[in-house]
Amino acid sequence: MDSENLQDMFQLNGKKAVVTGAGSGIGKATALALAKQGAELVAVDVNLEAASATVAEITAGGGRGLATGCDVTDKKSVEQAFAAFGSLAILVNCAGISHIGNLANTAEEDFDRVYRVNVKGMYLCMQAALPLLQQNGGGTIINVASIANHVGLVDRFAYSMSKGAVYAMTLSVARDYLKEGIRCNCISPARVHTPFVDGFLAKNNTGKEAEMFEKLSQSQPIGRMAKPDEIAALILYLCSNEASFLTGCDYPIDGGFIHLNS
Repeated sequence: MDSENLQDMFQLNGKKAVVTGAGSGIGKATALALAKQGAELVAVDVNLEAASATVAEITAGGGRGLATGCDVTDKKSVEQAFAAFGSLAILVNCAGISHIGNLANTAEEDFDRVYRVNVKGMYLCMQAALPLLQQNGGGTIINVASIANHVGLVDRFAYSMSKGAVYAMTLSVARDYLKEGIRCNCISPARVHTPFVDGFLAKNNTGKEAEMFEKLSQSQPIGRMAKPDEIAALILYLCSNEASFLTGCDYPIDGGFIHLNS
């Protein structure tokens, strides 16, 4: 392949993309990456100020984007947001929360809260996006799952439940809408260094943040956490025409966590 063709790879010019959870972390990095490659980006977040800050970075770099405040757990909020988007080529579901606890000590209200955001929220966004993708003549959905789909993680009962559901929903949507030109895949990151991680360590490991950060980093065989930009690069590929033969799959991006830990 010559250099001219290489420069044309992973371009999203003329495609409208919605990224949920775009105000921070993986969602923000993904929104920036897709916009850099030419997508008209809609940054969706429950925190409109954070989504607007992401869009400000996009426009400052010469890209196109708009911010929308949306509670993905609320059907009316999701329907109102997506009704304004018109046709759609790409949906990336990054919005999600975590929870620490095992079966015995996970409270019902915490279980329900994780389900509402990580499972119901993704269902509502995919359902609202579906007619827009159909109107577009097809498109792609990327759902952010987790290594918890594949391995048992200590004290992650509700979180693992939710991410297992994400994987199952991905396969179902990929199968049902294959003939309509809609591809649906998910990715399964291991630990990613986001503001959430820093906030968690500050809250739960005061004075020992650096020590715990190193311990968490070393749990990946590669010896560090992923960077949000690295996760965004995989999502960009899966959204691009270069990935047009890929659907109904989960892609671990885990620094060797699943297969190299023993």
